[in-house]
Amino acid sequence: MALRGPAGLGPGSRRPLDEAVAGAEREAPALLAAGGAPEDDEEDDGRGRGLLRWDGFSAWLHCVCVVGFDLELGQAVEVIYPQHSKLTDKEKTNICYLSFPDSNSGCLGDTQFCFRFRQSSGRRVSLHCLLDQFDKDLPVYLKKDPAYFYGYVYFRQVRDKTLKRGYFQKSLVLISKLPYIHFFHTVLKQIAPEYFEKSEPYLEAACNDVDRWPAPVPGKTLHLPIMGVVMKVRIPTCHDKPGTTQIVQLTQQADTNISVILPTVHEVDIFRCFCPVFLHSQMLWELVLLGEPLVVMAPSPSESSETVLALVNCISPLKYFSDFRPYFTIHDSEFKEYTTRTQAPPSVILGVTNPFFAKTLQHWPHIIRIGDLKPTGEIPKQVKVKKLKNLKTLDSKPGVYTSYKPYLNRDEEIIKQLQKGVQQKRPSEAQSVILRRYFLELTQSFIIPLERYVASLMPLQKSISPWKSPPQLRQFLPEEFMKTLEKTGPQLTSRIKGDWIGLYRHFLKSPNFDGWFKTRRKEMIQKLEALHLEALCEEDLLLWIQKHTEVETVDLVLKLKNKLLQADREHLPVKPDTMEKLRTHIDAIILALPEDLQGILLKTGMT
Repeated sequence: MALRGPAGLGPGSRRPLDEAVAGAEREAPALLAAGGAPEDDEEDDGRGRGLLRWDGFSAWLHCVCVVGFDLELGQAVEVIYPQHSKLTDKEKTNICYLSFPDSNSGCLGDTQFCFRFRQSSGRRVSLHCLLDQFDKDLPVYLKKDPAYFYGYVYFRQVRDKTLKRGYFQKSLVLISKLPYIHFFHTVLKQIAPEYFEKSEPYLEAACNDVDRWPAPVPGKTLHLPIMGVVMKVRIPTCHDKPGTTQIVQLTQQADTNISVILPTVHEVDIFRCFCPVFLHSQMLWELVLLGEPLVVMAPSPSESSETVLALVNCISPLKYFSDFRPYFTIHDSEFKEYTTRTQAPPSVILGVTNPFFAKTLQHWPHIIRIGDLKPTGEIPKQVKVKKLKNLKTLDSKPGVYTSYKPYLNRDEEIIKQLQKGVQQKRPSEAQSVILRRYFLELTQSFIIPLERYVASLMPLQKSISPWKSPPQLRQFLPEEFMKTLEKTGPQLTSRIKGDWIGLYRHFLKSPNFDGWFKTRRKEMIQKLEALHLEALCEEDLLLWIQKHTEVETVDLVLKLKNKLLQADREHLPVKPDTMEKLRTHIDAIILALPEDLQGILLKTGMT
C-alpha cells in the first residue's frame, strides 16, 4: 500500500491548504493567543503565555488526516494538516487501515467510530508543557497515555458513477492524545459533512478555529467556536464528585450561532452498548475489572468501538490500565503480537469486525458477539452465555462465549429496573444514567475497602521530622488487607452477595490493581514530601544556622532549593504560601552568610 501526502501532488498543484501551511511557517514567531497578545501577557483561560502559531491547535489535536481510496494505491493518506505534523510511516499505515471499515461491514452513507493505536517506538515523547500541568487535575481515567494516539473517524461511502470504482470513499480523521470521545465525535459531526462538499479550504478554516480555542483546562466551562457553531463544554476534574455532570444547561439564546452544549466530553451511550447483554452486565464488569482478555465481535466499527469504550468506562472511576483497541484490524502493527497462540492471550480488550477473527481468536477465553445495535427505544433479543467450543463458525449467533463463573451473585434489582424502563419506553439517556450509577456504586463498593487499607499504610504526621528524610510507606500485605474485609468490606455499601474475597484475590494479581496501587503510592509519597516541606517551613531556620557551620548551612540552602525544584517539577500538593515561606527562608539564610558565599548561592538555581 502506498502512502501519499500533499507533497506528492506535484510542483504545480499548490493548494490553499499548502499556502496556509507555508504562511504559518513564515509567521511562526507570531503569536496567536488573544489575537496576537504580547508575550508577557497572561491569559485567564489557561491558554498560557505567548503561544506560537499552532500551539493552541496542538493542545487539542496532534493533526488532522484525510484518508481516501485509490484504485492503484489502496487506502492512502491524502492530506495531513498542519503539514509540519510528524507521523512515522508505521503510524500512517495504521491510520490508513484503521480509518476504513472492513469491506464486509458494508457501511453505506456516513459512519463514525474511534480507534486507538500505539505510538511508534523511537519517536520522542513530547507532551505540551502546558498539558502536563492540566493533566494533574484530570480524573485518572482521563489522563493521557503518552504511548497511544486516538483516531476519531468520520467515514463517507456513497455511490458515485463518475468514479471508476463506482463509490466515493473517504475518511476525515482527528488524531489526538485526548480520550474525549463524545467531544471529538461532535466536532466531526459539525465539520465533516461540509468538508466533503468544500474540500481543503474548509478544513484549513476549521483548523484555524481550533488553533484559537482556549486550552483544555479541567474544571473550566469552555466556549469553543468552530465554523459558525459554538460548543460549550467542561472537562471534568479529579475533584468532581463521581457520577455528576457539572456543566450548567444554557437556555436557548436568541443567537445566530447555534450553541451545542455537551454534558460530557468522554462518555458513550452505555445502555445502548450493553443493551444486547445487560443480563450479563455484572459479569462483564468483573471481566473488565480483572483485566481479562476480551474480544468484541461486531458488525461494524461504530458498534465495536462504542462497545469496547463502554466496557472500559464501566469500571469508572477506576482506570482501565491494560491496552484496549476500540477497532482492530488484521493489518494492525500489533496483530501478530495479540493473536499468537504460543503464549496466553494478553490483558487487552479488542473490538473487531472481520469474520476472520472468529477463527484467529477462538482460543481467547472471553468473546462477546453482538448483532446490529438497535436504534434508541428498541430492545434486542438478550444473548446467552455460551461455551467457547460453540464458537466455531463465522456465522455464530450473538452471545457471550466464555466458561467464566462470576464471583458475585447477579443483582436482579438492576435487571428488573432496566427491563421496566424498556417496557415503559424510557429514553436511552435515562437508562444509561441508571446503568452508569449502578456500575459506579458497584466499583465504589469494591474500591472503598482498598482505599481505606492503603490510607492506613501512610505514616503518622507526628513521625515526620524536618531534619530527617520523609518516612517510608508501610508495605501492602494482601493477607492483612483480607482480614480487614470482615468488618469493613463491601457488605457495608453493597447489597450484592457472593465471593467478594475471591474477587479481591483475583484483582490483586491483575494489571488494574498494579496500575491503581502504583498511582496511589505515588500520590502518597508526594503527600509525604509535601508534609516534609511544610514541617521545614515551620522551623526557625535562622536559629538552626547559628548552631551549625558554614558548610552545613550551604548544604541546607542547596537541599532547600532542590526541594523547591522538586515541588515544582512533580506538582507536589503544597500550599502556595508554603512555597513562598520556603523562598523567604532561603533568602534570609543566604543574607546571613558572608558576601562571597551569597554571590555563589544566588547564582545556583532559583530562590
